[in-house]
Amino acid sequence: MSVARITEISSTSSKSFEDAINVGIERAGNTLRNVKGAWVKDQEVTVENGRISSYKVVLKVTFVLDD
Repeated sequence: MSVARITEISSTSSKSFEDAINVGIERAGNTLRNVKGAWVKDQEVTVENGRISSYKVVLKVTFVLDD
């Protein structure tokens, strides 16, 4: 039997939502062990001069706790 925890993180990218997700998962994997999944809770963009300047996602990351 295993026990998992869910933590919320936010990540930004100047490229795309997909890149922001990848950056967030990669960074979470550097700190958290046993990352098993994530879901996108929220998305938003920052607009400057009528154009999108950054993409932000809020992720709920699931990881299994060590015994």
